[in-house]
Parts: sequence; C-alpha cells; structure tokens
Amino acid sequence: MSLDITRLRAETPGCAHVLHLNAAGSALPSRRTLDATLDHLRLEAEIGGYEAADKARDTLNGFYPSVARLIGAHEGEIAFIENATRAWDMAFYSLDFQPGDRILTCVSEYSSNYISYLQVAKKTGAEVVVVPDDKHGQIDLGALERAIDKRTKLVSISHVPTQGGLVQPAEAVGKITNDAGVLYLLDACQSVGQLPVDVNMIGCDFLSMTGRKYLRGPRGTGFLYAKARTTSHIEPVFLDNHAARWSDDNAYTVMGDAKRFENWERYFAGVIGLKVAADQANELGVEAIWARLRHLADGLRARLAPLKGVTVTDLGQVRGAIVTFAVAGADHNALKMALRAQAINVSVSTQFSSRLDLKGRGLLNVMRASVHVYNTEEELDRFVAALDAVISRR
Repeated sequence: MSLDITRLRAETPGCAHVLHLNAAGSALPSRRTLDATLDHLRLEAEIGGYEAADKARDTLNGFYPSVARLIGAHEGEIAFIENATRAWDMAFYSLDFQPGDRILTCVSEYSSNYISYLQVAKKTGAEVVVVPDDKHGQIDLGALERAIDKRTKLVSISHVPTQGGLVQPAEAVGKITNDAGVLYLLDACQSVGQLPVDVNMIGCDFLSMTGRKYLRGPRGTGFLYAKARTTSHIEPVFLDNHAARWSDDNAYTVMGDAKRFENWERYFAGVIGLKVAADQANELGVEAIWARLRHLADGLRARLAPLKGVTVTDLGQVRGAIVTFAVAGADHNALKMALRAQAINVSVSTQFSSRLDLKGRGLLNVMRASVHVYNTEEELDRFVAALDAVISRR
C-alpha cells in the first residue's frame, strides 16, 4: 500500500508552517486528530465535563479496540495512561522486587527507566545488570542469554532508543525471556506508530507507549499493554475506585483486566484524540508507514554523510526514522536554534537521556532529526542545505 503524501501533508496543518524533523520529540498531528480533541474540549465547555464524557462514551470505549488492533493485543490488555513514563512506571513499580533479584537492561536504555532501576535497587537490594552491545551496537543476544539466571526478575529494554536510529531486536529478546520464563518489559515510546509492533510476536509481558511521538496523538496521552496470561496476578502499585472496587468495609477487589492500571480522572479529549490517531495509523497501514520512514531516514543519512565535519552516529543492523549526527567542534544546541530561526525543527539528545550509550561512545550529545510520513525529499534537501550553511558560517 502506497501513501498519498500530498494528501497527508494537506491534512497536517503544521506542514504549512514548519519543516518538522522532530517526530521523536512530538510529531505533527493530523487535522482529524486535532479536530477530534478540540471538539471534545468544546463539548466539555458547553455542557460540562461529566456530561460530555457520557455523551462520548461509545467513542471513549472505542479507544481500547483501536489501540489493541495496532499492536495485536486484546482490548482487555490495554490501559489508557497519561504518558509513556507513567505507563512504564505502573508496570515496573508494581513488581515485587526482593534482595538479590536481577534487572537486566541494555546499554542504550533511557534515563528515566534507568533511574527507576537504581531507585528500586537502592530500596530493595535488587541488582541492575547491563547486558553489553554486540558489534552492531545493539543488545548482544548471546550475552543476554548467558546473563539470565534463577535470580533474574525482569528484562527491560527500550525498543528504539531516544538517541539514535537503532531498532533493538525486540522479538529475539522476547524469545529468550519467554524460554527462560522471565518477565519482559518493553519501552515502545519511539516504536509504536513508526514500525510494525505485534506483542504476540515480540513476546513482551508489558509494553509502554506515548501518544505524542510516532502515533501523532495529543500530548498527555499514552497507554500500557499488560499481557493477560502472564500479568493478571500483578496488582498495580496504585489503586483508586476505577482500578478497584471497595467491596466490603475492609476489602477491595481489583479490576480483572488492564484497566486496573488506570485511574479514574484522565484527559478525556486526549483519549479520543489518541483513538483517532491510532485509527489513522491502522488505516494507513504500519507496514506502509515503516517503508516510508526508512526510505526518508536512509536518504537523510546519505545526504548528511558527505557534509564536512558531520558524522552520522546511528547504530544497529536495523535503523529507523531517527537520524543522529555530530558536527565536529560545534555547539549542537546553537545549531538547533539557528535552524529553528528558519522554521526547521530538530532536537539534541544528550548524556542526560542516555548516559551509558553516549558516554561510552565519547559523545557529549548528538543532533537528532526524526522524520515522519508528512516529510518530503525536498524538505530533506532544504534541511541539509540549511545545516551546511549554518555550519559554514561558524
């Protein structure tokens, strides 16, 4: 299935204002997603928040099958969470870590997740183990297999790290964890909406996701996938009267599906906006989106490589829509702001986000240009020419 890029751009209001290469930060939403979100906010203002939710109940309930279809899950395995970090937290902090338990992760792990590992290790006596990379810069599967032992409680990695084009071999990791009977938490913050994600093929027990990145949904939205077969016994670290029922004076009953990880109050307009964004991804076809993004990202790497002083820093056998590079002797943040003055949006990834990876490679930070379906070859040419001109003026 081919994508109608002209139509996609026409349906994306931001394309008229910026050259947006920051989908890995927050992508440009479609008009359809924008309208759905704003329409519900207007309805809340006109008739009241509770009443608007009652009126939109069918649409709100439709969020679960829409997201489930996107990742090959059952709708009872999906919870709406306000962002990917909280979705990840609800899975991770709900696990009962004991002294000596081992948490296995990867070199490219995201800082928020790693801070959580350190906090739990400090509080419980659990141990954090970093599995080394292989020659391609991705998690070494042989080393992972050897690292798993009877003390291993969890394997937790980011599918696509924030600081590069690397796509971790999530399915191969899942086979290893499933064979060992170890829980597997996948941070899919940068992958769902960018590339095909099937939780059954991957074999993860939990998957966390945001709405604002490659799904092109509203900020303040996300979801958690919790595999029913392996996680139904896990009680969330937080409960309210949505996640559980006060069944007796001194007793409560936890919801039986993934909604036990939710809370009652939420961004209802965002739920609707994220549903619409998921529907659009399903309609376009993630395989078609993935093919388009790889074509654009590979083309951008090819354009950047010849520039004087520029080094593309992406790792991995499979590389996705995030393109990172370093400019010798340059202040990357200054370059970012100079480009923004020309209505070109990029970002900078630092050791603050991925200390082990970037520090290990001797990189203080890298520039990050992340493409999406609405970007064009002409925009890539314009971006590279603008970057080259800014570099030359230093």
